[in-house]
Amino acid sequence: MAAGGKIDPMHQFVIEPIFGSFGHNNPFVFTNSALWTLIVLGTIWIFMFGGMKRELIPGRWQVAVEGLISFVDDMVNVSIGPEGKKFLPWVFTAFVFLLFANLIGNMPFGIYAPAHPFTITAQFTFTGVMSLITFAIVLGVGFWKHGLHFFSLFVPKDAPLVFKFVIAPIELVSFLVRPFSLGLRPFIAMFAGHVLLDVFGNFVVQALNSHSAGGIGIWLLSMAFIMFVSMIELLVAAIQAYVFAILTSLYIGEAVNLH
Repeated sequence: MAAGGKIDPMHQFVIEPIFGSFGHNNPFVFTNSALWTLIVLGTIWIFMFGGMKRELIPGRWQVAVEGLISFVDDMVNVSIGPEGKKFLPWVFTAFVFLLFANLIGNMPFGIYAPAHPFTITAQFTFTGVMSLITFAIVLGVGFWKHGLHFFSLFVPKDAPLVFKFVIAPIELVSFLVRPFSLGLRPFIAMFAGHVLLDVFGNFVVQALNSHSAGGIGIWLLSMAFIMFVSMIELLVAAIQAYVFAILTSLYIGEAVNLH
């Protein structure tokens, strides 16, 4: 968005009320973030419902859903082991939610509709809460299954005693940073990509308004960059969902199996 001739790439991340207001007299506010969260959840429900028909000869939709479930199931089994089935619901939920939220947030609905999609995963509150859920599971499983022996996760098994005292605090700090880094990764990926698109989109507008040969050149370069970043963002949307899911599986696997 450009306001007063100035580029404002942060406007697209502002949470704004659709119904109600942020005033003190009305605590119930329906925002653009809530709207697009419901759109993402509704799309996931339609996708899953349409592919759960259990037909003897599956159609393409059913194959897509079963393939997605099988993909995450294999990931969980490899990362966690025989007990992975217990954690499949959360890993699958996190993967599918991030995948759909990222992809929908990158769709150019603004070309055909008055409102551009609000990318909910570009808000750290979403990805941060998801990472906290992951580590609540990690800590709960670790202490429930191993008790205080869970702390052995931070001590290298075959290292000399002197090195154990050095490495253990480093491993502990690394473990405590994981919830932050796990949620920060998809947030930064979506946030940065959207800022780049918005900035170069404004370059396109400014170049066309200049009515000059140089402006045409800038327009062509900016459009090429926008198309390139748009393709990369679609790829990153899927990669970040996969990275979150695989790291979640690995962290849970460490808690289940220890060393």
